[in-house]
Amino acid sequence: MARINLLNWREERRKQIEQQFYGMLAGAAIAGIATVFAVQLQLGAMIDYQDSRNNYLSSEIKKVEKAIAEIKALEKEKADLLARMNVIQELQGNRSDSVHMLDDLVKVLPEGVHLTKFNQKKKSLTFDGVAQSNARVSAYMRNIERAEWLKSPNLKVIQSKKKGEGDGYSQFTLTSQQANPEDKKKKDEKGKG
Repeated sequence: MARINLLNWREERRKQIEQQFYGMLAGAAIAGIATVFAVQLQLGAMIDYQDSRNNYLSSEIKKVEKAIAEIKALEKEKADLLARMNVIQELQGNRSDSVHMLDDLVKVLPEGVHLTKFNQKKKSLTFDGVAQSNARVSAYMRNIERAEWLKSPNLKVIQSKKKGEGDGYSQFTLTSQQANPEDKKKKDEKGKG
């Protein structure tokens, strides 16, 4: 029988498989490192792209916020102008009311009643005066109630004073409201309807 030594061949084959294994292991390590590097590059590029988008959006948001602030300022200015226009229109519409009211004030003042002070705040009127008697103050209040441009008389204070023997007078303070005949007509029409 012939003797063949197969040990060398098996040993060589084992070394060759071992070398292939280490070669594949090295290749896998290199491929893994390359993959990690490629992924890192890709993620870095994506982060840079997202940062640039965020910066763009931030700059656009600042522009929009600035535009919104300008719009709010314009809206406030518009509201102020509209309020001024309304005041001017109201003054234009009511500019003759004070003249009519003062004319009525003179017409309703009965004989024996003298005003010493007159004050107006918006539509509220205050009269301080002197009358020959309490009856004259009552007549004055009735006249105010019937006047076109005055309404709602309200006596606040009345004091009787003596000048001398038998002579006396009354000091009074009363309030009233400035009226508008147009408002009275509307109120009367609603009351009838």
